[in-house]
Order: sequence, then C-alpha cells, then structure tokens
Amino acid sequence: MINNDKPTEFAALVGLDWGWESHAIALEPAGGATQTSTLKHSAESLHQWFDQLEKTYEGRPVAVAVEASKGAVVAALLERPWITVYPIHPATSSRQRSAFRPSGAKDDTPDALVLLFILQHHRDRLRPLQPDDEATRTLAHLVEARRKAVDRRSLLANQLKSTLKNYFPQALDLVGEDLTIPMALDFLDKWPRLTDVQASKDITLKNFYHRHNVRRSELIQSRIVLRRPARLLTRDPAIIEVSVRIVRMLVAELRVLAQHITEFENAIEEAFAEHPEKSFFRELPGAGPVMAPRLLAAFGTARDLFPDPGSMQRYFGVAPVTEKSGGRRWIHWRWNAPKFLRQTLVEWAGQTVVFCPWAKAYYEQQRVKRTGHHAILRALAFKWLRVLWRCWQTRQDYDQEKYLQQLEKRKSPIAVRARQLAIEMAA
Repeated sequence: MINNDKPTEFAALVGLDWGWESHAIALEPAGGATQTSTLKHSAESLHQWFDQLEKTYEGRPVAVAVEASKGAVVAALLERPWITVYPIHPATSSRQRSAFRPSGAKDDTPDALVLLFILQHHRDRLRPLQPDDEATRTLAHLVEARRKAVDRRSLLANQLKSTLKNYFPQALDLVGEDLTIPMALDFLDKWPRLTDVQASKDITLKNFYHRHNVRRSELIQSRIVLRRPARLLTRDPAIIEVSVRIVRMLVAELRVLAQHITEFENAIEEAFAEHPEKSFFRELPGAGPVMAPRLLAAFGTARDLFPDPGSMQRYFGVAPVTEKSGGRRWIHWRWNAPKFLRQTLVEWAGQTVVFCPWAKAYYEQQRVKRTGHHAILRALAFKWLRVLWRCWQTRQDYDQEKYLQQLEKRKSPIAVRARQLAIEMAA
C-alpha cells in the first residue's frame, strides 16, 4: 500500500537487522553519512541504545526499518513514541539483497544496509506499523497461542498414533481415531499393551466405557470381543517396552496441553466478552465461540489501515495475483500473506456455507463448475471481505436479509437459490 500522507521529517533513518545474539544497525542521520554498528542482544543494551538515540536527536522522530512486524524487539521499539517502525516483508528485503548480491551471500551488517536502503528510497511505498489497542492485541495473542497449542496437540496425537501402529494397532479400534479425548488417554494409561487389555475382565471394560459416556452397547460389545482373538504385532520386548514408555510420555503431554488449551479458551472468552466491538463478530453466521474472537483479532479496530476492501483482501491474502510474461498470463494465490489471518478467514468462510444461504448457494454453483473445495472457500472469503469491510467501516451489523435483497436487485445468478435456501434454513 502506498502511503500518501505528508512525509515526516526524520532526524535519522535506521535499518535494524535483529538476531538472537546481536543486532546489526545501519544509521543515517539527516544530512550525514551512514554509520554501521552491532548491538548485543539484551534488554539492557537495547534500551541503552534507545536512550542514546533519544538523547542524540533530542527526541525528534526517528524511522526504523525492521524485518518483522511483531516480537519483543518490535514491541520495545513501539514503546518509544518518537520512533516510527516500518516493517519490511522478508521477501522484499530478500529481493533487494539479491539484486546487489546475486551469489546469495548473507551477512548481518549488509542486511541492515539493505533495510536502510529500502527506507531511504522507498519510504513512500511503505506503511508505518500502527499497533492496535491493548484489548485487541491481547485477544490476537491469545487466539494465536491457542491455535499453536491445538496444532501441537495434533502433532502429538499423530506421533501417538504412529507409535501405537508399531506395536499395538488394535488400540485405535478400542478407543477410536481421536486420541486427544480423555477416554483415549485414560485407556492408554490403564492398558498400554495388548496383553494388558486382554487380561482385563469384560465387566472392567464395560464399566470403563460407561464412565466415559460410551453408551452404545453394540459398540462396547464389539470392542470387548475384538480384544480376545487379537494377536501381538510383535513380541520383541525391546520394541514393546520402549513404545510403552513413549506412549506414556505422549499421553502425559497431551493431558497437559488439553489443560492449557482449556485455559486459553477461558481467557479468550473473557477477553472477547470485554471487547467493545464483540457484538459485530459474535453475530456473524457460523462464527461461534472459536471463530468470532479470531475474526475480531484479524480485523482489529484500526480502520484507517484499510481504506478500501481491496486493501484488506490483499493484506489477508485472499485476493488472487495475476502474472504476465510475454504471451502468457496466469493467476495464483498470494504466497506472502499472514498465514494465520488467511487461515482464519478461509476457515470461517467454510463455516458460513452451513449457516448462510447465499454462501451455500455460491458453493453449490462453484461445485457444479468442478472448482476445488479449497479454491471455492478462498473465493468465498474474498467475497465475504467485500461485505464485511463496509459493515466494519460503518460500524453496522451484517444484515443477511438486506444482502439477499441486494443479490436479487442485481439479478445475481445465485439469488434465486439463496432465497430458497434462506426459506429452508428458517423453517
């Protein structure tokens, strides 16, 4: 996005290439020569450098280009009101770097010079970082942390499944495919070997399943019968006993993760309930207790960052990219986009197919054209952003009936089917 505001007169421009152990700095004072230095990574040295900058330039504005838009260093920069942070996408700095160093060589100090060069010559095309309010940032961190915990749970569950298949594959039939539920974890704690479950009494197994709300008698009986003739995949104690230890470790990890995921969800529910803009996102079709907070965190409250729906579609990564070369022309999705934000919007778009008549009508229309499932959801997310952008900008709740009327007025090809589905959903 091009920044058309009146340019700020900065006392100095800084390219900051931060690392885990040290930071490379390229600094150009207004009207002066470029200086390079390195800074040890520590809270004390970082703030000492900030204090020195503030003293040197008497609190006048300083622009800092950094290859990140979040993290501890960026947070520290934003705490200084006289610093304007320009986040540079890694792909941008990488292309700029390769233009001057085709060999692909990478060095921290030249990288800081690359960031400074971008700031010097392309600042009019950069957008300064404008953090959202504290309530929105807290919610954003919470929903992203929960998602990472859920992804880790999926990873551990897959590891557990793989381990069981190596020595006790019958366990997957005895507990089901979802190894993250309490029943599966309790079962594997109690019976980590086939021989353990074969030695147990039928009534013990029945009582176990009943305590875990498995009520279908035919399912319980089939599991009891299954274990009797089952044979060991291997009798090698080296494999079985080590696998049992791994299973116990993974089960323990999954229990801890489940507890923390629940705590994250409680914190998200509380933060969302206290947010002043919760009602708009809570009432969106298919949002629910998980997606509504994620959508609020994705949109935020800084409305001036997105002056038109196209800017939001591009930022979220759902606007397609057209490339041309000679006589060729091809379209693909955006490679460099915030993955979690795009994932949030596309996942929610999939939920709207169930709860929103026009979204379902659009999905059906595209399936007839043999468009792939994920391609449809990305296209649907693109359409939703046009609708939600206007509602969000004007602070008006989404009105499904009003949108259906607009489709009918424009004689949209999905209007008739959407109206039919609306009647069916209301019945």
